[in-house]
Amino acid sequence: MAIAGAAHAQQPLKIGFGMSLTGPLAGNGKAALISMEIWKDDVNAKGGILGRKVEFVYYDDQTNPSTVPSIYNKLLDVDKVDLVVSGYGTNVIAPAMPIMMQRNLVFMSLFGLNVNSKFDYERYFQIMPAGPEPAIDWSRGFFDVAASLNPKPQTVALVGADAEYPALALEGARANVKRLGLKVVYDKTYPPNTVDFSPIVRAIQAANPDIVFLASYPPDSAGMVRAVNEVGLKTRMFGGGLVGPQFAALRTQLGPLLNGIVNYESYTPEVAQQFPFLEQFLAKYQARAVKEGVDPLGYYLPPYSYAMMQVLEQAIKATGGLDQTKLADYIHKNEFDTFVGKVRFAKNGEWSVPRMMTVQYHGIAGNDLEQWKKPGHVTVIAPAQYKTGTLVAPYQDAKK
Repeated sequence: MAIAGAAHAQQPLKIGFGMSLTGPLAGNGKAALISMEIWKDDVNAKGGILGRKVEFVYYDDQTNPSTVPSIYNKLLDVDKVDLVVSGYGTNVIAPAMPIMMQRNLVFMSLFGLNVNSKFDYERYFQIMPAGPEPAIDWSRGFFDVAASLNPKPQTVALVGADAEYPALALEGARANVKRLGLKVVYDKTYPPNTVDFSPIVRAIQAANPDIVFLASYPPDSAGMVRAVNEVGLKTRMFGGGLVGPQFAALRTQLGPLLNGIVNYESYTPEVAQQFPFLEQFLAKYQARAVKEGVDPLGYYLPPYSYAMMQVLEQAIKATGGLDQTKLADYIHKNEFDTFVGKVRFAKNGEWSVPRMMTVQYHGIAGNDLEQWKKPGHVTVIAPAQYKTGTLVAPYQDAKK
């Protein structure tokens, strides 16, 4: 038995997942994968986990939710992985949940918005600083900043793609709208394959809202940003839930068109002094990302995908094995030191304290990437502990 145990200890510790390597979120998925591979290399350089070298087994989910169940069944039944984690994003996390629940597996997930509200699964844990009420906390900063305007806004337009993430983000936005007593004058979704956004923006402008909240994925984020600039949208605040401007590709593509937009960010050079532990990671990531043609900034997703693996690593070492019950119990009860700071989970597996930043883009000139690598173009306007400036409103003035 001792010989068999020793042999097992030498076998690789296999971690399986699906990841968007093609499709609309491929840029994000590739960035997350590079970060996870950096973690794997770091761990293996120190001898692995519990004496076992870490090995990844992963498949391209094509940013297509329908591919996810077969990927995870194959990982578990054919590849016989020891542990699984999620790919990137709400749309590919949700379809994996029934499999995790059926098999009673710990499921570390990466940037899925309010997924567990549908499942209430006690072994689900989310790496994204949205907070214990993720859908509401996601847009709380946007609406709290809006409420600080003088005079206070009275009306709001809500718009987003007809897809999983925007639907959940808009659901949370409606809760914040109700909390603040705003009147909804526009509340509609558009098909994810929409290419002409000008009619949507004109319809919003016709409703004359004081503020506009948009929940969108990268392709429609770009389309909507172009449309609001072309149409000349006039409102006091615009933005809130755009996925995409956090990445180099859209920042260089849109350039000055981003000026004045209020959005969410998980990190920006303006607050670098509060995240000193990220410097070493970003240096490793950026060097590799440039070679592989992936997001060369790495501010948004990569630190969190590394942190997801750090949590799992610390739990395995602390419990001395891969027992799913012990791992889940430990993760629930303990705080973790990661590259994105200290992480503690609420009962529902979300972060116990929200820490997503609400920012406003400004002073962007041209489409070069270098301007984004130093402070000066992203003002953090919430939460208070990261605040670097105040909102410039109305939106059309902030664009200048």
